[in-house]
Amino acid sequence: MTVPAGPLIDASVHVFFKSDADLRTYLREPFKSRGYPHVDVPWFAPPGPRYIEGSQNPDGSHPGSDPEAAGRAILEERGFDFAVLHPMTAASILPDWHLGSAILAATNQMLVERWLDSGTYRERFRGTIRVNPRDIDSAVKEIERWKDHPRVVQIGVPMQTEVPYGRPQFKPLWRAACDAGLPVAVHLEMGVGITHPPTPSGITRTFSHLAAYQPMTFVWHLLNMIAEGVFHEFPDLKVVWTDGAADMLTPFIWRMDTFGRPHLEQTPWAPDIPSSYLPGHTYFVHGLLDGPGDAEFAGEWLGFTGKEDMLLFGSSYPQWLTVGPGDLPKAWSPRQRSKVLGGNAAELYGIRTAEPAPA
Repeated sequence: MTVPAGPLIDASVHVFFKSDADLRTYLREPFKSRGYPHVDVPWFAPPGPRYIEGSQNPDGSHPGSDPEAAGRAILEERGFDFAVLHPMTAASILPDWHLGSAILAATNQMLVERWLDSGTYRERFRGTIRVNPRDIDSAVKEIERWKDHPRVVQIGVPMQTEVPYGRPQFKPLWRAACDAGLPVAVHLEMGVGITHPPTPSGITRTFSHLAAYQPMTFVWHLLNMIAEGVFHEFPDLKVVWTDGAADMLTPFIWRMDTFGRPHLEQTPWAPDIPSSYLPGHTYFVHGLLDGPGDAEFAGEWLGFTGKEDMLLFGSSYPQWLTVGPGDLPKAWSPRQRSKVLGGNAAELYGIRTAEPAPA
């Protein structure tokens, strides 16, 4: 395996509270005593253990809740120089958006205190602050609260929404992200709540069907943002689709271009060819289920539509679908592998050094 010359960056490490009781220590009334679904109670469960072997903590706390254990696993054992942390919750899809926003604010406080400002690996961690798109005022306040933290590198929103992200009610959120100079990461929300179907025709029957169809929701959000002129209005906006789906980008954007070329007059708010809005705006975290796997044309496929400049490596540690560099397609060129394993993430997140800062 070719090792990149620049920093190795894991762009998707999942972070949790130690327990439900732990989360409540960060909440105040009237939210501290409220009930809410646990992050590990979704409609679908994977066909096996939810978290990888070895990620359990001796004290019984939730996998991914110990900065020292996660740091050793990602930075020492797997050899990465930096890790971008993404806190996992069910808060963004709760019916009570005030409660959801309170949980997300508590989550951000925990992330900064435990992972970014203390511990052995704090200088090598980068953080995602979570905001609630169902509560735009609160979301903008959270961005203002944390945007100047030196190790906060992106804003996190859920994939599950009541309307696609191209709708105008989200403009204040995109404007705040651009003003802060931070990318927006879209991630599948865990747990249950006002979760909307992962397909246009309803909820799938099994987990395997869910895993196959779910990436279409990310692509739908992206195509809607292009069609509604989001990237034209916000030329500095960068969006990271963190649960795969890069393998689906090329055929969908080809279809959008085919119709877009002769009919651009119908969208004066997005006057350019749809695919022209991808470079510099769109990024994907490579997922375990993304194709075409070890096919001999995998490198050629990655080059289509400029995907090799959009793709970031993310382990999803400690989830069951955790991946390592060895899981990347063997047909990728050394240059493609170098970009995905760190080069693209270093440019996106402003990680300029080839060596990690001392802990």
